[in-house]
Amino acid sequence: MKIISVESYRKLSRLGANLIAAQVTVKPRSVLGLATGSSPVGIYRELIARYQAGELDFSETTTVNLDEYIGLAPDHPQSYRRFMQENLFDHINIDPAKTFVPNGLATDLDAECAAYDRRIVDLGGIDLQLLGIGVDGHIGFNEPADVFEKPTRAADLHPSTIAANARFFGRADDVPRRAVSMGMGAIMSARKILLIANGPAKKDIVERAFHGPITPRVPASILQLHPDVTVIFSEE
Repeated sequence: MKIISVESYRKLSRLGANLIAAQVTVKPRSVLGLATGSSPVGIYRELIARYQAGELDFSETTTVNLDEYIGLAPDHPQSYRRFMQENLFDHINIDPAKTFVPNGLATDLDAECAAYDRRIVDLGGIDLQLLGIGVDGHIGFNEPADVFEKPTRAADLHPSTIAANARFFGRADDVPRRAVSMGMGAIMSARKILLIANGPAKKDIVERAFHGPITPRVPASILQLHPDVTVIFSEE
């Protein structure tokens, strides 16, 4: 595991983009696992700029996203599908048919989750998985629990996650209470993992996740068992 501390969010974004750009350059048909939220936005802006400068080609790349809110349509302002379109996909030359986000409107959520795991396997697995980390240590919507959940599933959001995401919705009452989340099985099967954390509010949980015991009460701590993890923390 590599843990890199940088002074600013801008440096975090540049370094994270360097790693993803290198992956796509070395293997154009890479499968990228992508994340949403405020932390990866800078990385996506860097990747867009490099594509527009002619430095990157995403035409053969496939993406699979970590999660989606249950009950939100793809065009809802706070859906993760729309987030990805507005913050990355609409600005690069990726094939829309190769961008996968869980279906939060699926009538059979168990079938949707099982199909999502099968799709990742059929794609040959994830080459590089981008992750953020919640203040409670969650990755994706794998919240603190008694066990590590392996499969993709419909997950209940922890109150702290709801509170943290309220800023995107205007108030906590509007935040969905459940989401389809990629499970630990697919995340841990990724060949490389890049986790980013920004700001002093994340310092404590980064310490607990990567220097404390491995426990499902701190879901990100399982990454200590992965053979190729890079953590970039900005102290800004």
